[in-house]
Amino acid sequence: MLFDEIGEVFEMFRNAFPLSFLFFVPIFIALSPVGAANEFSVYKMQRYDLQGTSYGAKNFLINMEARPVGSSSVTRKCIVARLEEVTLSAYRDWASQNAGGLIILIPENIQQLSPEQKKHLRSLEEDLLVEENGIPVYFAPETSELTDIYDSIQNGASGDQAATAWQAFLGAATANGFQMVMSGATEKPLPDFPIASIQGRLSGSGIEEQLPCIVLVAHYDSFGVAPGLAKGADSNGSGVVVLLELARLFSKLFTNSRTHAKYNVVFLLSGGGKFNYQGTKRWIEDNLESDTNVLTDAAYVLCLDMLGADNSLHLHVSKPPKEGSAGAEFLKNLEEITKSSFPDVKFDMVHKKINLADEMLAWEHERFSIKRLQAFTLSHLDSHKYPSRTSILDTRDQVDVKVLSRNVQIVAEAIATHIYNLTSQSVTQLFSDALSPQESIETAWLDYLTHDARSAQLINADSSLINTLQDTMSRYLKDVKITTHKADKRDPEFLFYSGSKYTLNAYNVKPAVFDLFLAAGIGAYLVLVWMVSQNFHLLYSTLKKFVQQPQKTKSQ
Repeated sequence: MLFDEIGEVFEMFRNAFPLSFLFFVPIFIALSPVGAANEFSVYKMQRYDLQGTSYGAKNFLINMEARPVGSSSVTRKCIVARLEEVTLSAYRDWASQNAGGLIILIPENIQQLSPEQKKHLRSLEEDLLVEENGIPVYFAPETSELTDIYDSIQNGASGDQAATAWQAFLGAATANGFQMVMSGATEKPLPDFPIASIQGRLSGSGIEEQLPCIVLVAHYDSFGVAPGLAKGADSNGSGVVVLLELARLFSKLFTNSRTHAKYNVVFLLSGGGKFNYQGTKRWIEDNLESDTNVLTDAAYVLCLDMLGADNSLHLHVSKPPKEGSAGAEFLKNLEEITKSSFPDVKFDMVHKKINLADEMLAWEHERFSIKRLQAFTLSHLDSHKYPSRTSILDTRDQVDVKVLSRNVQIVAEAIATHIYNLTSQSVTQLFSDALSPQESIETAWLDYLTHDARSAQLINADSSLINTLQDTMSRYLKDVKITTHKADKRDPEFLFYSGSKYTLNAYNVKPAVFDLFLAAGIGAYLVLVWMVSQNFHLLYSTLKKFVQQPQKTKSQ
């Protein structure tokens, strides 16, 4: 009979208590909540030292419970917030409470941000880098999984606003929590990190050592609050594209005896541009000390920076060129060419003296101007203070290829007018047909340059980017070589740190109060089973009466 078999089972537990309860332990373990893990990529905020000043957070490790913005306690917790929830005042408040970390959620396509959000992000980028604290800050593209985690954390914090203590207690017990655990190599300083610059030249017609020289410069690295997200499409991917296109166009002219100019043209792709133009500084010093100094006969130096947008061109100078000088001729050519052939382009010269008291130079040409060389920077920006120069918002869609191609032609025409001693009216036809700038080439270069982040600390002399740029310049120029330099170990001007992209694991966990509820439930269940086993004969006899009585009634 069924009840007899059940009775035997309970009799076993009754005689073997409490060892019999070990039978239930694996079941309870199997039924207890297991922390499910979600894995996603996060990008660490900048950390570097420049001229003795440290920037960015000094800590990087996160292994703590997640909390939302507005949580009553964030000490040793990781705050997960959307971009609009993070302000400088809130950041300082979290730092004062010894928060353990901050993860800022941004759209997977950052250009989906509204104009107000973009303005907020640019301001936040500037503010975070100058704050002195140890909170690790990471940026995470918001996937659907991260959205669910964010919502769960928000719901889990609802107990902070509960009307009663009991409601807060129940809310804490039923909430889903997340333990954020960072994985990846430990961050460490890179004292021997090499900054690479690439140079090449076109030799003019005649005795090369006796010919005047024009130097064209563009720095290739990008910058943003997170190195792993800094694509630098306009600053300074556009400058690199213009320089490479000029190398391609003028190489065709210099290989033809009829158009071989009596000028040497030097091309320089410099590294460390976003770190006070470290590559350019060392390149100038090396050339001034060498026997084959290309700067001795430099007519002028033209730096290219942010030329992929807008209908404006500004020639930034530290000292206006003297009348009759090569620099003055180039300036005049630019004015005449833009006015006659590109009337929609607004062109002017911007004069700004070098402020030696500032730690950071405004433009790359100032490195040359300090050495009393005639130098300019051509840009569509009228000031160096625009935050777009150092923002992760500088993505591929910020560059208009048609505008970029137009600016290539303007610069090419102005240089050709000078080195061939032509007039602005005759030179406008020089770069056309087979000799015209190619938008397809410029598009391909932009796509390549913005495919990965180009922060200086991510690019060493052996990187694929440096090798590709060197191979391309070797196709058009001669004497192409890579020069590298490292910071002085005794008094380093810069110091980079490893690590830009990490993997963060979010483990779904229950709070400690849930363990209390679980322990109480298990205890109550075991007590109930024990009581039933001890008094099963009473339960058995009662149930037997109810079962046998209907059988007697039926037989009657």
